[in-house]
Amino acid sequence: MFRTKRSGLVRRLWRSRAPAEGDGDADTGGAAGCCLGKPGASKPNPGTEAELKALTYSILKKIKEKQLEVLLQAVESRGGARSPCLLLPGKADARLGQQSFPLPLLLYKVFRWPDLRHSSELKRLSCCESYGKINPDLVCCNPHHMSRLCELGTTLSLCFSADSPGSVPASTETGGTAYSAPMGFSDSLALQERGEQPHWCVVAYWEEKTRVGRLYSVQEPSLDIFYDLPQGTGFCLGQLASDNKSQLVQMVRAKIGYGIQLSREPDGVWVYNRSCYPIFIKSATLDNPDSRTLLVHKVFPGFSIKAFDFEKAGSLQRPNDHEFSHQQPRTGFTVQISFVKGWGQCYTRQFISSCPCWLEVIFNNR
Repeated sequence: MFRTKRSGLVRRLWRSRAPAEGDGDADTGGAAGCCLGKPGASKPNPGTEAELKALTYSILKKIKEKQLEVLLQAVESRGGARSPCLLLPGKADARLGQQSFPLPLLLYKVFRWPDLRHSSELKRLSCCESYGKINPDLVCCNPHHMSRLCELGTTLSLCFSADSPGSVPASTETGGTAYSAPMGFSDSLALQERGEQPHWCVVAYWEEKTRVGRLYSVQEPSLDIFYDLPQGTGFCLGQLASDNKSQLVQMVRAKIGYGIQLSREPDGVWVYNRSCYPIFIKSATLDNPDSRTLLVHKVFPGFSIKAFDFEKAGSLQRPNDHEFSHQQPRTGFTVQISFVKGWGQCYTRQFISSCPCWLEVIFNNR
């Protein structure tokens, strides 16, 4: 039987749907945590699966061929390839059994998160055309322009860090390369004098107690930090020369994959986990400002967390500024992010400097 290109795209899309628990590795991992909703979902019964397939086919067949190609590119690359927005009517509904879902939500369920229940569990990425727009007629339905929101406050994936909030940033306490890279804080005034946009943060990459490579100065609103990404630009950790021969470091380094996306937005700095493994974050604005021990937050793949809150930061005093101001002139706060391995009282590693691969994001308060 003659088959059209459209029907072929629809079949490929259905084969690329997000697996429910029991069908393989779900996009968000397989353990519960601080993120809203549990990663993975219960396996649907055959009747529900058949109904979902019929509904998905009927919806996809109404979408333009070029839009199907955009969706397929995003889904098959798991967000690794840059894909444009998929603009579809946002108010259209689809009925599955006794439930009615908005069209965008249904596509997010099919291709990213089978356990997704409500749009309030989602955060749109800043790279999306629909970002910041309220109730437009056309909404981007590209599932990889969305992320799941982390819910703070649950103890399932929180762990106390042995580091205190007022401790000297790891960059100065663990040794390694000193803060002397050309792209460091000393460039800020020179950039402003030349009329160029100053950086809003710098990023240091560490392997255990050694910093690898130079500081990466961030001027654009968002930055991809990755080890291996099919398409895109940013801070590529795979291009840095490392002398570390530790098998654990090499294993974790290979698991960084698509890494994270760091974005400066109106309410703060968000971190989106693009990799296939959890990341762990410590930040002064994620916890009670009076606490003497900050929590380490576990963020699953596909989830976003507001790692640094501008409003909360305004009420916090810069930690021990007099102790390291000569090494980090006029810096603000730092956020520490470890790939794959956590640290603190819940783990064998008490300090982040014992983690195989980790980042330090240092904000510029100029």
